[in-house]
Parts: sequence; C-alpha cells; structure tokens
Amino acid sequence: MTQLEPLFAEFVMLYLRVTRLFNRRMAEQGASLARTRLLLALQRTKLKRSTELAEFYALAPRTITEAIDGLEREGLVERKPDPNDRRAKLITVTPEGECAAKRTEPLRLAMIEQYFGVLEPEECEQLLYLLKKIGDNLEDCDPIKER
Repeated sequence: MTQLEPLFAEFVMLYLRVTRLFNRRMAEQGASLARTRLLLALQRTKLKRSTELAEFYALAPRTITEAIDGLEREGLVERKPDPNDRRAKLITVTPEGECAAKRTEPLRLAMIEQYFGVLEPEECEQLLYLLKKIGDNLEDCDPIKER
C-alpha cells in the first residue's frame, strides 16, 4: 500500500458521506439532490443536450435521459429542437423548474456551510487549490499508457 491510498480512500469516503447526507436532508425537505444538481447544471452552464450532461456527470446517456424524462413530466424542463442539428434536442429549464431550484437553494447552501464551515478561510483556499491541482492533473493521466 502506498502512502496515497489512505488519502484516496478518505477522499472517496468523504464524497460518499457528503452525498448521502445531502440526499437524506434534501429528501426530508421533499427535494432531490439529483434533480437539483441537474436543474442547476442546466441553469449555470452551457450544457443543453442530454449527451453533454451525461459526459459532464460521467453517467450513461440512458440515465440522463430518464432523469430528463422525469423533470419534463414534472414540468421543470422542456426539450426543444436544436436549430443546428435536426436529430438533437436542447433542454431548457422552465419557469417552474427555476422556482423548484430556487426553493432548494437555501437548503443546499446551508448544508455546504455546515459541512465546510469547520474550515478557516485559508484552509478553504488551500483545499480548493489542492482539489483543482488534482483535477487539472487528471486530464494528463492515462493509466493504460503508464503501464
């Protein structure tokens, strides 16, 4: 075991615990973390196609399609033809979807504050720097090439 394995294991466990806590707390409020994340991604990014969302979240396209289907049934998003590609649909958040995301935002922000508020401002900066450094390095990593 290398000295990095315990670090990686702790990182993964933290991610899983935070995700479970987010899901549980949001469900208690009648919300869904997955739904909120998807709505926020559609609002805050240039991602508008289900294939782009699947790639962004590293999920199977079918998983995203099913999630979008659910949001569409609830009236939170709508699909519109892509003017540049007849085969594709662009996904947009409806006014109802914007309201749904807005309702969950205070809870989401409160949880982020609660979980990460234990860090001092300089620790937050350092953690952010380290996470970005790891993330930037992922683009250059290809485990198959390194064997």
